[in-house]
Order: sequence, then structure tokens, then C-alpha cells
Amino acid sequence: MKKVISVLLLCTGLVPALRAQERLLTLDEALNMTLTENPQIQASAYQTEAAIKERKAAYGLRLPKVNVTGAYAYMSEDIGFDLNGLKDPIGGVVNSMSSLLPPPVLTQASQLLKADWSIPLQDRSFGTVGANISIPIYTGGKINAANRAAKIQVGESQQQDQRNRNALVSELIERYYGLSLALQVTEVRKQVLEGMRQHLQDAVELEKNGMIARGERLYAEVHTSEAERDYLKSIKTVETLRSALANTLNTQTTYTPVSTMFILDEIESVDHFKQMALSHSPVLKQVSLKRDLAITGMKLQRADFAPQIALMGAASFYNYQVTHLMPRWAVGAGVTFKIFDGLNREYKYSAARTQVRQVEALGQKANNDVLTLIDKLYNEMITYKEQFPSLEASYAFAVEYLRIKEEAFKEGMASSSDVVDARLNLAKIKTERLQAAYYYDLMLARLLEACGLSQSLPEYAKRTSAQHIRYEE
Repeated sequence: MKKVISVLLLCTGLVPALRAQERLLTLDEALNMTLTENPQIQASAYQTEAAIKERKAAYGLRLPKVNVTGAYAYMSEDIGFDLNGLKDPIGGVVNSMSSLLPPPVLTQASQLLKADWSIPLQDRSFGTVGANISIPIYTGGKINAANRAAKIQVGESQQQDQRNRNALVSELIERYYGLSLALQVTEVRKQVLEGMRQHLQDAVELEKNGMIARGERLYAEVHTSEAERDYLKSIKTVETLRSALANTLNTQTTYTPVSTMFILDEIESVDHFKQMALSHSPVLKQVSLKRDLAITGMKLQRADFAPQIALMGAASFYNYQVTHLMPRWAVGAGVTFKIFDGLNREYKYSAARTQVRQVEALGQKANNDVLTLIDKLYNEMITYKEQFPSLEASYAFAVEYLRIKEEAFKEGMASSSDVVDARLNLAKIKTERLQAAYYYDLMLARLLEACGLSQSLPEYAKRTSAQHIRYEE
């Protein structure tokens, strides 16, 4: 027992030093830090940015495609026509007509027959630099479908970002109020420990005076040791939850929550939250976008049945030893139309239509799941609220009952076990009050997450009907 007390004093000596380095943090401040500093938010922003750039890339499908090309070639030989084989027949004709032709003509004919009768068309070494352009005229709707799909994917990434934000708010509430709960439970257990120590001291004095038996004092001593262990355990729980909160806030600073847990005396009906979910739930919006994407995919497959028409043009603006017979520019139009491809298009189009029906069925299920989840969370939240009147009555009774038993014990009219049980019962009621408020707030956070309205949670805490709960009122 002495060893446990020594460890406890060491821990309680460290707590003030740690608290001196802490910073107080309101729920609004914590929410702002989470939605700006958490790495998941940054990852979602990058995902949305990538989707936006993909959409811009899809828009580029409508624009002309211009390419600059360059080429150099070296062939085995020049390209041309060799007419030297015609010299002999033509020379024979000239000789047979030599008596009829004037001397100047014969001289010119003789010189021509001696010349090289090969006509070069293209040197074996040549190069060219040019450009070509293509403009899509009609693609059967492929370009429109690609742009529509890219736009839908931007919407999907934005809704995913909203889902991530809502989930982080629920995580923050769980850890922020979880730490608040742990700190207050620690205070409750500290009160129990201090009370048990005082009770043990009284029991020791009464035993010396012969007013109680030794077993009564031992009973108090055992439960004092248990109170010490519970207190030490609660301190460890606090440190664990501090680390969890710091992880959500993405900070190394130690914070202590100051916004209290609350329970609303009045709140909207479950039908209100269902309507909000149907209008704002990012889950349902994502499902709707997936349906639009599936329909777009079906249109994309249907476009494969249509012809593809494009304008084309090409020009060269630098030539090295390229024959002048080669044209320097050309324009035209091209048409591609598939006649038969092994039923590939037909089956892909049929699969796309089936996928649309699949997404529609999943959308209906998602809708039902969200509404069912709202019913579940709302009922659990109301259950915790309905516990409070009885907990408040139990709390008032436990305080008075402990006072009576302590007075009776000092007068020798009550046993040590009566005092211990009364004190532990009071601590139990205090803890149950705190837990009821904590789970109420957690269910409310998850309810708002299902509705897509998580960031409005701090406004609920500021309502006039909000009853703020602490370990002692």
C-alpha cells in the first residue's frame, strides 16, 4: 500500500507541471484546427485538384491536335529513272536518217546520244521538318461523354472531401469530449480517493478508541488502495486521449478542452434529420453522381456505333534534299466506321446498361441505409437524454446519503462498508452523468455526419436549450 501511495504522490506531483505547459482549447478552435491542419483534409484537397485538372484535360479533346515532326533518312541508292537503254534504238534511227538531216542537227543528236540519260527524282540522303494537325468533327458523342465523366468525377471528389470533413468532425467530438470526460472522471476518482483517505483516517482513530472493529478499518484500507489504483489508471487514460486529440489536430502542442459537454432539452424530430440527409448527405450525392457516371459510360459505349470524322492537314517548312516533286502541304478529311468487330461493341454497351441498373439498385439501398442509420442514432441520442432526469435524482440522493452515512459512521451508528458503498455509489452516479452527456454528444455528431451537416454541431452547443454538464453542478 505504501508503494502505491508513493507512486500516486509522484504522479500527482507531475500533473501540475504538465498542466502548466497546456493550452486551453474551445470546441470552435478545435474544429477550425482539424479542418485546416489535418492531413486527411490536405489529401482530399489534392484529390479534388487532380480531378479538376483531369476535367481540363478532357476539354482539350475538343481542340485541334498539332504535332511537329522531323525525319532524316539515308537509302541504299538514289531514286530516279534510267533511260540509257533507249540510246541504241534512237541512235539507229538517227543514223538511218543521217542523209536527210542537216549537219547541225546531226551534231546535236550525236552530243545527246553521248549524254547520261538517267533522271534523278530523290537523293539517297534527305530530311524534312513539318507539322500536322487533326480536328475532330464528329465522334458519335465520345468527346461529350468524356467531358461529362470528368465533370462528374470532380463532383465525386468534392463530395468525398465533404465526407472526410464530416468524419473528422465526428472523430474530433469523440476525442475532444472523450478527453473532457476522462479529465472529469479523473477528478471524480481523485475526490473518491481523498474521501477514502479521510474515511481511512477516521476509521483508524475510531479503531484506537475501540468504537469499531479491526475489520472495519481493514475494509476502508482495501477500498482506499482500490481508489488509488483507479485514479492512477484514469491518469493514464487521460494521457492516451491527449495523444489521440493531438493526432486529430495534427499538432505537438498539449491542449485541454474547455467547452463542456451538453444535452439539449429540445431538438428537432427525426423526420427533420431525414429530410436534411436527403438534401445534404454526401453519401447519397456520391451515389447519384455514380449513377450519372454510369449513364455517361453507357453513352460512351453507344458512341462506338457511330462513324468517326476528322479533318486533317500537314505541311513541311524545312526540307533537306527532298525532291521538288513532293508536295509541301496537304489537307483532307477522314472517316472511320466499324462494320463488324466480333460483337465487342454490342456486349460492352449491354454491360454498361446493366451497370446503370446496378448503380440504381445500390442507390436505393444507400438511401434506405442512411435513413435507417438516422433512426438508430436519433433513438440512441434520445435514450441518453431520457436517462438524465433519473440520473439527476440519483445524484441528489447519493450526495445526501453519503453525508448521512459519514455522520453516522463518526457516531458509531454506521459501518465502514456503508460509507464506502455510499461514496462509490456517488462516484458511479457522477460518472454515469458524464457518460450520458458524452454519448449524447457523440450520437449527435454521428447523426449530423449522416445528414452531411457535421460542421453545424458547435451551433447546437450554443442553443439556449443546451444543458451543459460537468462532474459537479
